Amino acid sequence: MTKNTIAGLFIVVLCMAPSSLLGQTDPHAEGHLGDTLSINEAVVTGLTGPTRLRESPVPFSYISGKSIRSQASTNIVSAIAKYPGVSQISTGPGISKPVVRGLGYNRVVVISDGIRQEGQQWGDEHGLELDGNGVGSVEILKGPASLMYGSDALAGVVLFKSAPELAPGTILSELSTEYQSASGLVGCSLSFEGNKDGFVWSGRVSDRGAHSYSNPVDGFVPNSQFRERAASLMGGFHRRWGSAHVRLTYFHQTPSIPEMGVETEGSRYSYSHGTPFQGIHHYRAIIDDHFYVGEGSLTFHLAYQQNRRQEFEEEDEAELDMKLSSVNWDLRYNLPQISSFKVVAGASGMLQRSRNMGEEALVPDYGMTDAGAFVTASGTFGKWNFSGGLRVDRRSLDSKETGERFTSLRRGFNALSGSIGGVWHPVQGLDVRLNLARGFRAPSINELCSNGEHEGTYRYEKGSSSLKSEYSLQGDLGVDYTGKCLSVSLSPFVNRIDNYIYIAPSGYCSDEGIPVYDYVQGDARLLGGEATVDIHPVKSLHLGNSFSFVDSRKLGKKGDERWLPFTPAPRWTSEVMYEFGSIGRGLANAEATVRMECFLSQNHVAEGEFKTPSYTLFGVSVGTDLLIKGKKLASISLFADNLFNRAYQSHLNRLRYAGFNEATGKEGFFDPGRNIGVKVVIPLVNISE
Repeated sequence: MTKNTIAGLFIVVLCMAPSSLLGQTDPHAEGHLGDTLSINEAVVTGLTGPTRLRESPVPFSYISGKSIRSQASTNIVSAIAKYPGVSQISTGPGISKPVVRGLGYNRVVVISDGIRQEGQQWGDEHGLELDGNGVGSVEILKGPASLMYGSDALAGVVLFKSAPELAPGTILSELSTEYQSASGLVGCSLSFEGNKDGFVWSGRVSDRGAHSYSNPVDGFVPNSQFRERAASLMGGFHRRWGSAHVRLTYFHQTPSIPEMGVETEGSRYSYSHGTPFQGIHHYRAIIDDHFYVGEGSLTFHLAYQQNRRQEFEEEDEAELDMKLSSVNWDLRYNLPQISSFKVVAGASGMLQRSRNMGEEALVPDYGMTDAGAFVTASGTFGKWNFSGGLRVDRRSLDSKETGERFTSLRRGFNALSGSIGGVWHPVQGLDVRLNLARGFRAPSINELCSNGEHEGTYRYEKGSSSLKSEYSLQGDLGVDYTGKCLSVSLSPFVNRIDNYIYIAPSGYCSDEGIPVYDYVQGDARLLGGEATVDIHPVKSLHLGNSFSFVDSRKLGKKGDERWLPFTPAPRWTSEVMYEFGSIGRGLANAEATVRMECFLSQNHVAEGEFKTPSYTLFGVSVGTDLLIKGKKLASISLFADNLFNRAYQSHLNRLRYAGFNEATGKEGFFDPGRNIGVKVVIPLVNISE
């Protein structure tokens, strides 16, 4: 354990309290639920509130929009990765992928505005095509969720939700800006929305850019800059029979690809991309309808998405050019409630086509279809709440002969999944949860068909056309206590996965010396959990603590061969937050927070991985509303992350494997150093009848 780690243990005691630096009155607010808490899977269908929270046997976390906006983060995944049970696989500041309880990639389903986000998420260097400025809240379901979402929801689901619609007769417009010193990140976002005579609308445009980031070992990491632009538009109406909405979004990102020996073109402070770099375009159109049918209700989503991903070695022509088109639909009927007994039946599906339009190809051209149907039921009996359900799925994949490396392949995958669980409320404030869930995941296209060098992953990958579907069986136990001054939560789990698919080194390419990795499979077991303590000795002071860890291993293996790749290190997070409230006539809702993140050493590493020593990071933040004559002029938050400029490499940082750096004498690149920043939100228009 490092000196900084030991110092952290003595400096801060108990944390994991809710924190919000933008203390303004939120026109979207539906009631404060805290930043991290367990809530019902029924939240997915729109049922929220403290009563529903206590009824869920499924571990679920809620992160408020104010908490997200109060943090220093370079993308939306890095903002949520600070919460228990959630991590990120990163490729520089611009690209992050969510990891839930040690599982990521195609084992985590991302839902945005009710629809699966489909953007070739199987790739190591492929992030989420989402504008974090437009996220109103995040809900994270931890554990197999194939019951509601079909294949790929083996680890869980991350739901990104837009802010709730404004109250009738309200029109609002805001301008938000930010700056972060570690990468010179500059961003701005302009939003407008309203609710008038039953019609609702909203729109947003955002722009962010960063030059190469810096740390105390590498100085400036060459070619790590990125730029992203996004726009969204929503229109809809509400009537007695229900509601209807149309949503349009566009996301464009140009992240440069850091490579050992590649220098940033021009100044290291340049915001223009270098080479090599990616060009990413993501378009999405969604129809979202909700109808009242007698005493029940019907919800329907239909969406079209197009993801265009290009890689450029030179400025003008893309060597790699993949175009993915997806049609998603989801239909759910909430039957009329009988006493406390509720039943939901539904079906969902996806039609997907992918084409290679460049000279290079990572995977062949392919088509895929998904279809599934499910039914869930829940009820209350005395001090017990029960819920469960079943689902059947069918996935078909048809890949085409593409070039000289890819042959045609046709596979079909069937699955039965489900869950059952209950919550016992023995006394006021104490809840005991137990849940058992079965999930499945069909092999992804890269696992079945990869055959070639993947530039962004620093390796040559070979798929296997004979891979079987993964099946998981996870048991969750939860004990939660909530009192006047103390909240405690303990959430252990164990997850058995049959036919777990992973990559394993098998040698080197004879001509170029590039490491070769094969996709193989075997049975695996993951166990771990999260524990949180939140103490409020006085109303304004929050002290707390959280700890999360995962132990993941291959069954039937011994020694170093038994560890699964990309397993996050155990993490202890502590935080002290004090709410000052109003300070004179010029400041309101003032808060200050001190935070510590202690990452323990990770020595359980798979072949080809590096062990990671322990390290501790400290941060501080303050925030307030600025008032003039009693009216809010702006909300301001100041922050400093990695306050002591600690040199470290996260265990899930893929840039660690970029090769040996002769300039530093170290392997790979290090994570960002001290980061000082500011965020300002300025209300431009706020009209309420």
